[in-house]
Amino acid sequence: MEHADTVLQAAAGQVARAQADPSLRPEIKAFFDEATFTVSYVVHDAASSEAVIIDSVLDYDAPSGRTSTHSADSIIDYVKSNNLKVVLLIETHAHADHLSAAPYLQGILGGQIVIGRHITTVQEVFGNLFNAGSAFVRDGSQFDALFEDGHTFRIGALEGIALHVPGHTPADMAFVIGDAVFAGDTIFMPDYGTARADFPGGDARHLFQSIRRLLSLPEETRLFMCHDYKAPGRDHFAWETTVGEQCRANVHVHDGISEDEFVAMRTTRDKTLGMPTLIMPSVQVNMRAGHMPEPEDNGVRYLKIPVNAV
Repeated sequence: MEHADTVLQAAAGQVARAQADPSLRPEIKAFFDEATFTVSYVVHDAASSEAVIIDSVLDYDAPSGRTSTHSADSIIDYVKSNNLKVVLLIETHAHADHLSAAPYLQGILGGQIVIGRHITTVQEVFGNLFNAGSAFVRDGSQFDALFEDGHTFRIGALEGIALHVPGHTPADMAFVIGDAVFAGDTIFMPDYGTARADFPGGDARHLFQSIRRLLSLPEETRLFMCHDYKAPGRDHFAWETTVGEQCRANVHVHDGISEDEFVAMRTTRDKTLGMPTLIMPSVQVNMRAGHMPEPEDNGVRYLKIPVNAV
């Protein structure tokens, strides 16, 4: 608890410094993939042009099993046209709804592929589910770096800090960069609510605690979502809000909602949800840092669909 409090104080201090000094606030460009309702971000420091890419998307056509790079190419065009230098390719977690384009982007733009250290828990669970065998190591070494809670980094003059926010999955991380937080799947726009917590290793109580951790940051802190699905009554996609707006208006977890109330709501709601369309291909690829499984003896790579196992 003492460590968590110290990390949160450091994050709050970083946000306060950025709010007081505009040069410490990041430039943020969002890329929305409507096919998977995913928002990817290029975040950069205006002074140095150093940048990170967060939660990239590799286009995948499930019926044909074919991939394409249209979404990732849009990011590449933006990075190159603005003469940015990519230093990190960040995954907030092992996504269950889209494939990561991080290796493709790394091959063209450089940078290290990073994720939270608890990806090893996800690799253990899903490595067994997909019968990945002994050739699939479960130590996170497919990634260039694994971030702990409180890990600090820099993007030029910008300060960054990683926060472990489990609940949706055990490995979820939020990334505070300047005065902005990239929350992954932990929380959605205020009128849509919060992420599900019924995947293997998910936990509604942990999710509530993680969300309240984020919402204890200064109320002016900018929050950027990884997904948006248009809440009922809203006819446009949206992915930016603030801590203050979430505290006042989030339909699942606004101020005054108790942990037990949230857990009861989230558990009941999750029982009504179907599995994400791309969960099987996505997790197999994303637990490998965006790489496909090794080709079989005919030279073809295969993604497995376990039958009656989930």
